[in-house]
Order: sequence, then structure tokens, then C-alpha cells
Amino acid sequence: MNLFELTRELIDIPSLTGAEADVSHFLSSHLTRLGYSVALQDVTDGRANLIATTTDRPRVFLSTHMDTVPPHIKASEDADYIYGRGSCDAKGIIAAQISAAEQLRAEGLNVGLLFTVDEEAGSAGASAANDHPLASSCEYLINGEPTDNKLATGSKGSLRLRIITQGCAAHSAYPEHGHSAIDTLLDVLGELRQCAWPSDEQFGDTTCNIGTIEGGTRANVISATAAADLQIRLVTPVAPVKEILEQAVGDRARVRYLSEAEPQQMLGVDGFDTCVVRFTTDIPYLTNWGKPLLLGPGSILDAHTDHERIAKGDLTEAVDLYAKLARTLVA
Repeated sequence: MNLFELTRELIDIPSLTGAEADVSHFLSSHLTRLGYSVALQDVTDGRANLIATTTDRPRVFLSTHMDTVPPHIKASEDADYIYGRGSCDAKGIIAAQISAAEQLRAEGLNVGLLFTVDEEAGSAGASAANDHPLASSCEYLINGEPTDNKLATGSKGSLRLRIITQGCAAHSAYPEHGHSAIDTLLDVLGELRQCAWPSDEQFGDTTCNIGTIEGGTRANVISATAAADLQIRLVTPVAPVKEILEQAVGDRARVRYLSEAEPQQMLGVDGFDTCVVRFTTDIPYLTNWGKPLLLGPGSILDAHTDHERIAKGDLTEAVDLYAKLARTLVA
């Protein structure tokens, strides 16, 4: 399969977070046919990271994630773009990294491939991969995310959490006999929206997104429970953000932290355009895999949308950039 065919083939395999088994097995078969030694590292519930090598201990690994956000969108294409879920985040990147690895192998330079599960949730795959025996011999990890083919020298961190409120159920005609968990949750969220979060000269502002809200059973029942899931994009260490959040919440709700990752500084290399990105990657969870770099085709503004796409020209350029980056690092 050529670069574009492999991208489309990968897109057409559903791999929502938690259901990556089919795509990992497809990639295992594909890379085995190409002559790689492939290992599937069990993570949980039949989900597995994929590690592929052609030499005992590669100094450089190309890495990205196999999972996607919902819903699954099948592949399509026109003269300029390939469309579909994962086209830029990150199945097109997988195809570009495999193509770059093959280009480098033909030149006598062998790099490894690491494809993880669960990046779109809590990076459980990356956390498991961090304990893999090959991590200690890897000098450089080139991670792939949509950076417009620029080398990202910094990325924001992330704090994912759930806020849970407790009320007392009652008939809605007699609200004085109950207490609404939804009302309390709305009060807490309203205060969080007014918080003065930290800022940073390099990374910009901390941002807080209320992603989901749930609670109650019926319109005529005072809600007994309610909850909201939030993601805060960090520009500082997590501790001061937690302090602000917990002061705002007080004793009105319970806070359950789901995952956290500090802002990251990545390696810059002469001869590559650079940028700083606002999103978070697997990199904070892959600290044993050498010095991190971040580069990939496509725009993050197309990721997670119903029009997700990747320019064919950007895919082709990414193959050359990954190969050039690996050559530069080992030189």
C-alpha cells in the first residue's frame, strides 16, 4: 500500500478510545509483512500498544496513537485531501511514520515504531509503554500530532477532573423539601468560569472547558445527584491550578481528579520551522523514551470535527520531515 492507501485503510477501521484492538492487529499484520519484529504490549481489556523494530535497540522511535474520538467517520478523498475520523489525528500520521521508517530502512538507518492506545482519554497506553524494556535504549522519541508540519518546542499540560454534587430528591412542586444537586453544580461551575487562572509568557492563558454535565432523572423531580467533567489546559505546574479550583469549589462538591500532565518543553532542531501548541500529547507519560520531539502533518483545528481532513501534500511532506529529523538526530 502506498501512503494514501494506507491512510484510508486505517481510517476505515473504527478505533474509538477503548476499542483499538482491530487497528492494532491490522498494523501488526501489515508491519510483520514488511519485515518488522512486532510486539503487542497488553494495556487493559484486550487493548494493546504496538512496538515494531528491525534492529535490537533503535536509537530513534517514531510514535503516535491509534485511538480516535467518536464518532467513526469513513474515509473519502478528493484531489487534494483525505477525509475521515483520524485522517489528521492520528492515522495519517501513522501512515507517514511507517513510510518514513521504510525510507530510512532503505538507506540503512533503522528506527522503531511505537503506537499507543488511549491517548484521547488518559494516556493509559503511554503509561504502560513507559515501562517497556526498549524505552531505556531510546535516545529520541519523535511523537506525531497535527502541528502543521512544524516542530513544536512546547505544549500545554492538562488536568482532567469530575465535579460531583449531592442533593436531596423531592417532588418539584415542593422544592423546599429537597435540595437540587444541579443547582449546586451550576453555582460551582459559574464560579469556576470566573476564576483568574494563571498565564505564562510562552504558553499563554490557562483555559477551562466544561465538557459534559449530567444529573437528575425527570423534570418533576428535584435532582439528588449531578456531575460535570472538565479539562483544564495548563500553562504552569498543576499545583497552583488545583489550589484555585479547590478554593472555588469549597465544600459544596467533591472533586475527583482523572489525569494530569504538566506543560512540556520539547527539543528544537536547526532547519525546522517551530511552534508552540495548546494541546496535550502522550509525551508527559513517555519520560523514559529519551528526549521528546513533536511534529506531524495536518491542523489541530481539523481534528475532532465532522470535517476532519489531511492534505495529501502535507502527508507527503511529513514523510520527508520525519526522515530528515531522524537522520539529523542520529548524526
